[in-house]
Amino acid sequence: MTSVNHPVAVLAGFAGLAAEQKSQDVTDWAARIGWVVGLLLVIALVYWLMREGWKWRGTLQGDLPELPQAPAEPGEPQLAHPSPATTLKGNGPLTLSGRYHGSTTAGQWLDRIVAHGLGTRSRVELTLTDQGVSVVRPGAQDFFIPAAQLRGARLDKGIAGKVLAEGGLLVITWSHGDRLIDSGFRSDHAAEHPAWVEALAVKNTEHNQEGAR
Repeated sequence: MTSVNHPVAVLAGFAGLAAEQKSQDVTDWAARIGWVVGLLLVIALVYWLMREGWKWRGTLQGDLPELPQAPAEPGEPQLAHPSPATTLKGNGPLTLSGRYHGSTTAGQWLDRIVAHGLGTRSRVELTLTDQGVSVVRPGAQDFFIPAAQLRGARLDKGIAGKVLAEGGLLVITWSHGDRLIDSGFRSDHAAEHPAWVEALAVKNTEHNQEGAR
């Protein structure tokens, strides 16, 4: 003889299943919220450690003198030297618009220098004159590299943890205090880089010749 479930028992069963499903949904949401909160805490910890590391590095570099500032009359921009390497630039003035990617101890592309705002990436306007290189950075600290402190330039692909295509970075080497510094720049028009390398090589040769006199 087939037994018939009592309607009240059936309703109670459905109610139990619904309550169990609701409990599972609540548990899932609680677990998800827990994961999100945990992830946010990890991100905050990493950010705090990076910030403290940045401050610590800046403290270690506290002996770096204040950055030179451009003279009141820096002079007219130099012209690119005519050569096969600079045909795209012609004999135009050596100015450059692009990005500043950071500075490091010369020859050590990961040893970032952060003192005096040198660690801050930014837009940049470069101008080469007889007196040196003017570095204008909207939203960050400007500085000037006197001609006597220029030590040359090269094309590279990475600096301060930033990696670009081979030759996509103009690296200017200069001295400041007792440090030799590499500063990395990328023009909005990478074809301009060789003209700068050549012009700064000439500038460095002129400085060495004057020092030998």
